[in-house]
Amino acid sequence: MKITALLVLKCAPETSDPVILANASDVSHFGYFQRSSVKEFLVFVGRTVASRTPPSQRQSVQHEEYKVHAYNRNGLCAVGFMDDHYPVRSAFSLLNQVIDEYQKSFGETWKSAKEDSTTQPWPYLADALTKFQDPAEADKLLKIQRELDETKIILHKTIDSVLARGEKLDSLVEKSSDLSMASQMFYKQAKKTNSCCAIL
Repeated sequence: MKITALLVLKCAPETSDPVILANASDVSHFGYFQRSSVKEFLVFVGRTVASRTPPSQRQSVQHEEYKVHAYNRNGLCAVGFMDDHYPVRSAFSLLNQVIDEYQKSFGETWKSAKEDSTTQPWPYLADALTKFQDPAEADKLLKIQRELDETKIILHKTIDSVLARGEKLDSLVEKSSDLSMASQMFYKQAKKTNSCCAIL
């Protein structure tokens, strides 16, 4: 999973081309002599997709091994270039965060932009490009699900390791002096009741 580029653009209906407000890309996995061409291509495709994303809409466009995700929030558009394996929900969560941060940093100044910004650096975008390479950073639900999966694996390993020593839970219950006869009967009755409903 990789994010190659993030762009923030002004997409106003009165302008023919969207205006690039901020741009960050990581083209280190391309050959040295290809990098400038790749950056130009990213800007071209980003501008094209942004211009075709209606206000208050999200869209994803497949381009070769990349997916270009765009989110246009009332004329302020964030575009991300991710590979096929990057989850779509995480991608749009990231684009939403990028727009939020841009508006916190610059307010409504983007509305008066007339040409591409080359003088106004925005370090947050480069930091986001690095930080959100892991989709779980962008999507809190994905992060929680990953933690739950890890906990479930540990729990299964713990129970399996107890049972792997050749002891069965039934024999442990029978041998246990900690359980009263009533608890042992309850265990056996519950097991019998549950086994009638088991699907084999």
